[in-house]
Amino acid sequence: MDSDPFKQFSVWMENAIDFNLPEPNAMVLSTASITQGVSSRTVLLKELDSKGFVFFTNHNSRKAQEIEVHPFGSVLFLWLDLERQVRIEGKIEKVSGNESDRYFKTRPRESQLGAWSSDQSAVIFDKKVLTDNYKKMEEQFQGKPIPRPDFWGGYRLIPIKMEFWQGQPGRMHDRLLYILTGKTWEIKRLSP
Repeated sequence: MDSDPFKQFSVWMENAIDFNLPEPNAMVLSTASITQGVSSRTVLLKELDSKGFVFFTNHNSRKAQEIEVHPFGSVLFLWLDLERQVRIEGKIEKVSGNESDRYFKTRPRESQLGAWSSDQSAVIFDKKVLTDNYKKMEEQFQGKPIPRPDFWGGYRLIPIKMEFWQGQPGRMHDRLLYILTGKTWEIKRLSP
């Protein structure tokens, strides 16, 4: 294992990609609110940089509202075929508007239209509401580039803990926990 958890994560992610796992960048994001407790959902890791793990969403969604009130969370990568998982805990912050703009431009046009069409997490009468909104957005942006909505953008989870779990026979799994102390990562081995 590398002494830098970001480098170790990159190695495991490359292994998951090389193994042709479906959606190796899928991660379960857990956030919390005072009134509704903890909630989890799957999002996609879109960028990994020296600060953290970046995903994108609607700023009006439940997860975004929970992050606004309690800017901490965790993500879990589970690669069953490799008997591996990585659990990451940390602070969550919005990425810059420029970062969000840059990523939004790389999305397929259909996904860009979808971002404009959906008030994510809001209750709707039926699916027709969503498809009608989509058609309106298609007409509005026909033949034009689609700008990023101001209610949509990225978040970065900045880790303070990263745990790497490798399955082993007889439940003698390897668990290594990286804990950020100041600017240094300490590594502790955990009992399975």
